[in-house]
Amino acid sequence: MGLLAEKVAIVTGAGGGIGRPTALLLAASGARVVVADINMSAAAETAARIERSGASALAVRVDITKESEIAAMIAATVERFGGLDVLVNNAALGSPNDHDILSMSGDTWDQVVGGNSRGTMTCCKHALPELFKRGGGAIVNIASGAALAGQLTQAAYNASKAAVISLTQSVATMYGQQGVRCNAIAPGLILHERLAAAFPPAYVQMDKNNVLTPWQGTPEDIANAVLFLASDMSRFITGHVLPVDGGLLMHSPYYAEIRALEESPHWRVEGVLGMEK
Repeated sequence: MGLLAEKVAIVTGAGGGIGRPTALLLAASGARVVVADINMSAAAETAARIERSGASALAVRVDITKESEIAAMIAATVERFGGLDVLVNNAALGSPNDHDILSMSGDTWDQVVGGNSRGTMTCCKHALPELFKRGGGAIVNIASGAALAGQLTQAAYNASKAAVISLTQSVATMYGQQGVRCNAIAPGLILHERLAAAFPPAYVQMDKNNVLTPWQGTPEDIANAVLFLASDMSRFITGHVLPVDGGLLMHSPYYAEIRALEESPHWRVEGVLGMEK
């Protein structure tokens, strides 16, 4: 029957990127899935793929900066499927003007930080009463590894995702006794179709040099983590942030350079860093 048999799940930003494989996997695991996206045609395509597989789906347009649309999304979910068990807050905003602090405008900061933090909060706000009616449920927020370490750009986006992490902890603490679990995922670089064109090959290679696995992350890696946190397999896990980044933030900042040195024939002979002393 699947890990989410008879469950009802909403995935925002499910028209593509990380959201589409997540919606497809939750449906394959037994859930009836509401596919929400600001791009209705993309949402409809994801929903159609789910239905072609024999599962149930509903496409809904939602702009997470508009509370009325979020409320309508929840209402449509309950009307179609009778309730709600899982909310995946995947939709997010970015801005081409989001760089360093010196160049940051207040409008850009408010757009990105306000959009991502408030949008996620508002989705939780309207989903929680429906989760309570089912005796609880799971919320999975997609944060970012960029919220866990300093970056050279996208200051507003990074701060917005740090706010999502704090919100995750608050929701878990405030509503745990009502049976609601809330966790976050912090992805590393995930080159889905929406991002692949934005990153130059040199940047992608830097990521490859610094992950600890011999492969880089895919949207399916995030979807698998969402399924785990949404299912009863993680019933005693709440308030946590799960990095899904190939170990990117788990090593010395000199990891790539040291690895390159180890491939040098002079590394052991010269006793670099006192390894032979």
